[in-house]
Amino acid sequence: MQPFALTPQMLSPIGGAFYPTGHSMVMYPDETQARAAADALVHAGFTGDAVYFVPARAVLEQISPTVAEADDPLPSAGTDAATVRAFTELARQGHVGLLVRTRSDEDRDRLASVLKDTAPSIAQRYRRLVIEDL
Repeated sequence: MQPFALTPQMLSPIGGAFYPTGHSMVMYPDETQARAAADALVHAGFTGDAVYFVPARAVLEQISPTVAEADDPLPSAGTDAATVRAFTELARQGHVGLLVRTRSDEDRDRLASVLKDTAPSIAQRYRRLVIEDL
């Protein structure tokens, strides 16, 4: 598992909101649960460089500001800004996240298999033009 750092590739080209295509964002109530889930992901075949630890502070300082102008001049046509706001609300409550590379349907299925045993607060997969509930 590696530490999270927001990169330009994780932003929507329209509006600039957090939109890490080919990844899933999964949040847990505390760091212990998130780290246990990360261990389970590695056990399920994800490599350590495919899983990023996203502390609440990173959500609030790096991800949340990406929606500041997402609805300007018109409301966002998609759910990217609303999804970031949901992450923000959870981070304010102390929840932490994992950003997991899920480019293929096989990756999504492996992630879903792990998620069913870990009870995340929220889990969203970012595909091209679609944010999918997991």
